[in-house]
Amino acid sequence: WYSKAAEQGDADAQYCLGICYDNGLGVQESSTEAVKWYRKSAEQGNAGAQCNLGVSYANGRGVPQDYKEAVKWYSKAAEQGDAQAQFNLGLCYDYGQGVPQNYTEAVKWYRKAAEQGYAGAQCNLGFCYENGLGVPQDYEEAVNWYRKAAEQGDAQAQNNLGVYYYKGQGVPQDYAEAVKWHRKSAEQGHAGAQCNLGFCYYKGQGVPQSYTEAVKWYSKAGEQGHAYAQCNLGFCYEKGQGVSQDYTEAVKWYSKAAEQGDADAQYNLGVCYENGQGVPQDYEEAVKWYRKAAEQGDAIAQFNLGVCYYNGQGAPQDYEEAVKWYRKAAEQGDADAIAALKRLNAK
Repeated sequence: WYSKAAEQGDADAQYCLGICYDNGLGVQESSTEAVKWYRKSAEQGNAGAQCNLGVSYANGRGVPQDYKEAVKWYSKAAEQGDAQAQFNLGLCYDYGQGVPQNYTEAVKWYRKAAEQGYAGAQCNLGFCYENGLGVPQDYEEAVNWYRKAAEQGDAQAQNNLGVYYYKGQGVPQDYAEAVKWHRKSAEQGHAGAQCNLGFCYYKGQGVPQSYTEAVKWYSKAGEQGHAYAQCNLGFCYEKGQGVSQDYTEAVKWYSKAAEQGDADAQYNLGVCYENGQGVPQDYEEAVKWYRKAAEQGDAIAQFNLGVCYYNGQGAPQDYEEAVKWYRKAAEQGDADAIAALKRLNAK
């Protein structure tokens, strides 16, 4: 029926036929055919078809990728009030795709979609208020929009709302509410929320303290590649908290996080190499990881790197380099570094 009506020029039928080809519903999937029918419908003013044609250009499906064309079609649909197109147009302005980056315009289109109840736009509008992008920074407004999206089940918004309750920004601090929203998000598979929920269990904030539950949630997030969770999971294995102590497993998780640039994990991995815990003792590897953490401003790593240079352990002995790293650590208030500098000055 769609085919017959579409061939006769019915815009709604053309749009529906495009969807069928896009998703392989009753016909063989074909992005090219989908674009053909979206275009016919879009040129007749069908907002849904205009939006989907924009998506096709944005993703390079059935046509060469072209963000300017995507913006053109999103704009046509957005002006007609299509919430999906308004959201997509907001994204284009947010990231400068097909148009110059413009947070004010992004907010304008996010707001139009958000006021129609579009959860993704509500979440992004909350983020704009949180960070003062295109609007004055306003934590209460951020919470307002995150809540609207969260109550619709948006996992990102649920996690963000949890963070606000945890920190007491825009709302009174409430660990139990933080846990509630982190859990909703975590159960949808959001890695950040899983890590945050794990941290609440680890600290006993808003829930009874439980290392076992902490490890459970850190593991879920860690398996998804969340660096902070991987580092925390490594720490649990190192200390035997919620799991049997296992230095090899600790090194495994520290390594995953360290490779992603997590400074705490880089420092901890350096300690493992220095002490031969979970890996063969290797002072050069210890120096390598201390340096990575130290260059990110980790004070204890800066001190340890200084010690390695002072003792010529894992690096050529170099008192000037030792002092350089002691000073960096001391400037951050590291007591061991301050004491080391005092001893050197007394000589």
